[in-house]
Amino acid sequence: MKFMLMMNAPRGDGDYGVKHWTMDELKAHVGFMKQLNIDLKKDGVLVTAEGLAPPGQARLVRASAKDGSPEVTDGPFAEAKEFLAGYWIVDVETPEQAYAIAARASGAPGPGGKPIRIAVEVREVMSAPPVEP
Repeated sequence: MKFMLMMNAPRGDGDYGVKHWTMDELKAHVGFMKQLNIDLKKDGVLVTAEGLAPPGQARLVRASAKDGSPEVTDGPFAEAKEFLAGYWIVDVETPEQAYAIAARASGAPGPGGKPIRIAVEVREVMSAPPVEP
């Protein structure tokens, strides 16, 4: 079963609060995430994982009603309280295994080395229906 684990960061003043962290705190956090990915790969469950740029760099894109060309606007919406900071796709046997990985990611160190306990949304990746011969 594949699951997408989405780490949602609080919006704060518009961007993730890491810009206020010390260099040592940031290095500890990134080091934790890199080691998590190494461990998941070694366990054979990591499909992919990526951190994302801050929301100030995000854009919303829709197909133009006129000709289907891209209509690009700033995003995400200003009223959003959280934004997607990064994600993992894991291939595990049970939802509980995905929950355990999400809890581990949520415990990444933040300011002062304390776990940040950011919410990680876990959703099963849908598979296509079987193709009939």
